[in-house]
Amino acid sequence: MQTKENIIASIQNGLTTLGIEFGSTRIKAVLIDKSHEPIAVGAYDWENSLIDGIWTYSEAEIWQGLQGCYKNLVEEVQKKYGVTLKKLAGIGFSAMMHGYLAFDKDDNLLVPFRTWRNNITGQASHELIKLFNYNVPQRFSIAHLYQAILNNEEHVNKIKFFTTLAGFVHWKLSGQKVLGIGDASGMFPIDIAKKDYNEKMMADFDAHIADKHFDWKIKDILPKVLIAGENAGYLTEEGAKILDPSSTLEAGCPMCPPEGDAGTGMVATNTVMKKTGNVSAGTSVFAMIVLEHDLSKVYEQLDMVTTPSGDLVAMAHSNNCTTDLNSWISLFHECLASFGVEVDANHLFSTLYNKALEGDADCGGLLAYCYHSGEHITGFTEGRPLFVRKPDSKFNLANFIRVHLSTALGAMKTGLDILTKQENVKIEQILGHGGLFKTKGVGQTIMAAAIGAPVTVMETAGEGGAWGIALLADYMNNKEDMTLDEYLSQKVFKDAVSETIAPTKEDIDGFEAFMERYRNGLAIERSAVENLK
Repeated sequence: MQTKENIIASIQNGLTTLGIEFGSTRIKAVLIDKSHEPIAVGAYDWENSLIDGIWTYSEAEIWQGLQGCYKNLVEEVQKKYGVTLKKLAGIGFSAMMHGYLAFDKDDNLLVPFRTWRNNITGQASHELIKLFNYNVPQRFSIAHLYQAILNNEEHVNKIKFFTTLAGFVHWKLSGQKVLGIGDASGMFPIDIAKKDYNEKMMADFDAHIADKHFDWKIKDILPKVLIAGENAGYLTEEGAKILDPSSTLEAGCPMCPPEGDAGTGMVATNTVMKKTGNVSAGTSVFAMIVLEHDLSKVYEQLDMVTTPSGDLVAMAHSNNCTTDLNSWISLFHECLASFGVEVDANHLFSTLYNKALEGDADCGGLLAYCYHSGEHITGFTEGRPLFVRKPDSKFNLANFIRVHLSTALGAMKTGLDILTKQENVKIEQILGHGGLFKTKGVGQTIMAAAIGAPVTVMETAGEGGAWGIALLADYMNNKEDMTLDEYLSQKVFKDAVSETIAPTKEDIDGFEAFMERYRNGLAIERSAVENLK
């Protein structure tokens, strides 16, 4: 731990490193010093909009959110240390993965940002899986591009570049059209051996759409792939003013490859080594398992991506996690307020989350689906949040909260079961991070029951991906001859404080009983989608 005086000196001498991550509901900034510990944080809350059937954020919201988040960080630095942040040693940007941002020759955005949350590319995904013999989930950027082609969308012929949200922000602040390999693996399949896009698949794609006579080839419009530790450009004068309209921040600091939230989650939990894994749980939830070798076949429920260093990762990704539960807790908050009872939101969350631990391991026979949007693992293009019970179910507050925590993991569990039960991948321990784990012990207990393995949460896990991308920027500047996993193990996590919760047999059996009910009840969810238009 650095002294306050040392931290102040680091800030004044431009020795601190900044990471900013665009999450689904919050943009977060984390400033670290040479001890790798967060010394200041900033945040800006935002929310996606459903416009014309597409989940999106406007371009104006992206820049407003970035500036608001950075301004909040600068204010905290001033408040805590009495100094103004003017110079940085490095900077990195991360964001929710995949999605679709396409630009013309004049760098204009051709259509509104299509986020990972959209399940509108089913036909494209299905055809590309057959073409590549490789899983291409609906949210992958290439699926969005190909669906636009299938839809005969006018903008496709004008495309000169397309990228992810992290790639877009990085490009505008550095002038470099690049992407970290982890985020790039969500744009187009990666050749693990070459650490670049798969050339055969690019050739197959170009041949497949040759009859459209576009004036581009797929490789020409994709960002360049970089791996962790490489320099990805420098903060330009224009970029510094975008980030800090007050023009206080100096330009010129080096920037690391922009990464997706999956990759920064792996970094933030020290799970970039083979046979390690982590779960990120917030608005969405995904488990990442670093594999020793390829899977035996293609599974549409599992996404194949990479670590920021380019190692193969199986991802079980669920679009929905805590959104519906948050809505229920807001309802309880409104109920209390109507009686004149004022309760701090954090206290309310903590109290209700802990109540879940008093519930039955199988949730007392209750059933819920948190499908605020579609869910590809279980085959839904749309979602309807749903709660249902039998007359004799044990309907009480503890089981009610527990079933909503459990169902938040239901789709992800469906994907993980393929890894563990069909591919015999052994999961010995999972590192958890994200909002689900903020209430000590609760999210861990439910997650451990779902996975059937111990779940560890580190004290730093609450800082999540913004801290992870700050570490990647620091690694770029201070990697020496170390691999990323050596840097994390030897420099960052050597003395990390963590807490591990192992599941009981009762909890594992209870979750399996809940999952049987979950699978059987999918017909109810399907009927809700079909009949509640």
